[in-house]
Formats: sequence, structure tokens, C-alpha cells
Amino acid sequence: MKEKIRIASGQGFWGDLIDAPYHQVTKGDIDYLVMDYLAEVTMSILQKQKNRNPNLGYATDLIDLMKKILPITTKKGIKVITNGGGVNPIACADAILEAAMHLDIKKLDVAVVLGDDIKNCLDDIIQKGCELKNMETGEPITLVKDKLLSANVYFGAAPIVEALKRGADIVITGRVTDTGLTLAPMIYEFGWDMNDYDLMAAGTVAGHILECGAQSTGGNFLGDWESIENFTEIGFPIAEAYPNGEVIITKHENTGGKVSFDTIAEQLVYEIGDPAQYITPDCVADFTSIKLEDVGKDRVKVYNVKGKQETEFYKVSCSYSSGYSATGTLTYSWPQALTKAKKADRILRKRLEQLGLKFDEIRSEFVGYNATHENLAPELDEDKINEIVLRFSVRAKDRNTVNRFGQEIAPLILTGPPSVTGFAGGRPKPKDVVAYWPALIRKTMVEPKVKILELK
Repeated sequence: MKEKIRIASGQGFWGDLIDAPYHQVTKGDIDYLVMDYLAEVTMSILQKQKNRNPNLGYATDLIDLMKKILPITTKKGIKVITNGGGVNPIACADAILEAAMHLDIKKLDVAVVLGDDIKNCLDDIIQKGCELKNMETGEPITLVKDKLLSANVYFGAAPIVEALKRGADIVITGRVTDTGLTLAPMIYEFGWDMNDYDLMAAGTVAGHILECGAQSTGGNFLGDWESIENFTEIGFPIAEAYPNGEVIITKHENTGGKVSFDTIAEQLVYEIGDPAQYITPDCVADFTSIKLEDVGKDRVKVYNVKGKQETEFYKVSCSYSSGYSATGTLTYSWPQALTKAKKADRILRKRLEQLGLKFDEIRSEFVGYNATHENLAPELDEDKINEIVLRFSVRAKDRNTVNRFGQEIAPLILTGPPSVTGFAGGRPKPKDVVAYWPALIRKTMVEPKVKILELK
């Protein structure tokens, strides 16, 4: 058993800093590089790509990244774990193996975790009595089944652990929990019993800290953010994990950003719901038990984490088509910028009403005034406002209705209040609205599978 392992975060979402993983493998020593690419809406985007091209459906920029770091990770023995496989992890793994061959890498085992995509199995699942009821409304999935774009089970760390036990150098998954990417190498390296729920919770908390990349090293920090040095070259977090479940969060010394009690504490409360019941496939972690301690420059110890037995369910993330939407913007300048923008809003709404158009939602935002805080925004002295952007959005089930809205934005330039500019990008075009459908499924109804692919 190793005395400690260093697990480095390389991506917090699809579109994060593309060079962050390269810096993680070159600017210091690490044992594992974990990269989180997936969000709920990402799965639907990838499914659309796969529908158009069966060879796609994964985070394609991952391949160019792997071309860059594979010579380094193979030389240093760094293992890579990522859910960038999206809805097509096999194609993703094949592309990585092809890149490895072009780099003249002689040996590389890539494991693929399969089984999370249940879209084509829904009829059988429903017939077995699982209605995949919406966790918020209680409605059965049959209401939107014909509109489904994706349906994926959130697996935990177990299949990744199996892949590592089978000798994988790289593990490519589909919809595995963000925390599972980090927990898995701890279980594997330290031989943790997956029924030891305090240890499972400790690894889960470490994964939660790493999952959003630089958000735990000073990025998007709400505290004393001006104290954060060198945002330009911000370092991504590293979990220095120990067999007893204690973890020190740090970063490479020669990078920007900051690791402190405050940056870690802020990340811990990100997207957790009930802090005493953080539910994952591996355990239920109690975030109220966590203790943090600054133990050096850019080093925060995380310990005393408590956990309970996991539930009998997996969460299922589904997405479905829910109509169309469009957005248009106009910018009004001083004087009376806000008054002009509000007048334009009333004019546009009245014209849409007179056209008899029916929308599921109409939304006006006055960017520079209330786009963030809406009705909580305080009144402003108009003499001090240089400009206001009117951002007007609509959503409807009928594409033609949304398209007709797009024809009403530009005319406001010459038929509404004065001093207007900034009409964005021509006539707004309808785009698909993707809605989210969260559900639960018993773990006995689905099973992850691990497949090893080797260089030929």
C-alpha cells in the first residue's frame, strides 16, 4: 500500500482551460489525473452529435489533449480517469488508442465503463415496474418518453476501481458521478473496504472539492477574491490522499491561485442540498462533520468526514425536447437608458400580443440593472447609467411562433425609443429547448460493465 497518492483535477467542465491538464502533469508530481467533462445538458448535446455521426458523442477536444499529454503520462506512470466518454466511450477510447499509435507508444491499456446509457432499454425497465418518476413532480417518464434525447444512470466509483484492478492506464467512462472519479483511485490504491462508509465519504468529499477544477483554488471565489494572485496561470487542485482518509488539498507550487480554508469551504457548499445527506452511489456523506485546517501555504487538511450506507437507488439523468426558444438584445444609451429599454420592452410585448402569439414563457432582462438580481435590484439613478442592454427571450412549443418573435426585434430600432444600438447577430433563430428529467432506478435493474481495449 502506498503511503499517499496525489490526484490532480484537470477539467471542471467541458470547455474548461484546455492547458490545465498539461500543467498538472508537467509542473509537479502526481499519480492520477482526473477530468470531469459532464453536466446534465452536456449529455443531450453529445447524444445529438452521436445521432448525426455514430463516431461522435464524446468530448472531442479530449483527443487533442491526450495527444499532448500521453507521452508524459506514459513515461511518468500517471493514470488518467475521465468521464469525457459521454454517450460514446468506446469511440472515445478508440480515438485515444489511435492517437497513441501515431505517437509510437508501445503499450497502453484503456478501460471503458459501459452500461449507464439506458435510453434504448426504457421499455423493458418500465415493463419491470420502474416508472422513472420525475423526482420533482412525481410524473412518470412515459409523459416525455417519445421526446427523450438521453437517459443515463449515475454510476459510482466501483466500475472504475475494477478497471484499475484490471490494469487500466486510462479509464474512460460515461455518466459516472463527478466524485467517483477521485474516490476510485483511493479505494484501489489503499485497498479500502467499500462498506467503510467514513472512508467512502472522505474520498467523496475530496472528489467534490476537485470536481469543479480551479473553483477550489481561487476561481469564482466570493471571499477576498482580489487577494488571489495570478489568475492568468491559476493552478488546479490536487488531493494528496492518505490511507486513513485524511486528505490535503494543494496545488503545484509554481502556479497561480490560492488554496485556503476559505476557498475550500466555499467549494464544499457548492451544489450539495442537505449538507448532512450528500447522496452518491457509494455512500451518503455528512458534510456537517467535515473539519478543515490550514497546514501550510496552499495546503488545507480535510478530515473527520463521516458517512453512512449508500441508498438502493441510482440517480438517472434524462433530457428531452421541450419546444423552442430564441433571444434577442438591444442596447439603449444615456440619457434615460433604463426608461428607453423598459419602453421598448412594453412595445414588443404589446406587438406580440396583437399578433396572437402564444408563448410558454416571455422573459425580459435589463442587463446592467436587474439581469442577475431581478426584482431585488435597487432602483438606479438614470443619470449615472451609461447604457442598458434589453435582453428579451421567449419559449414556445411551436417553432413558427418563436420564429415570428425573431422578426419583431430589429424593427424596434427605427420604430421605438431612440439611442439604440447593439442589435445582436441579426434575426434570432429558434433553437431546441432541452428540459431535464431526474429520476431514480433500483441498482438491481442496471449493471456497469468494464471493457479493456489494448493497443494492437
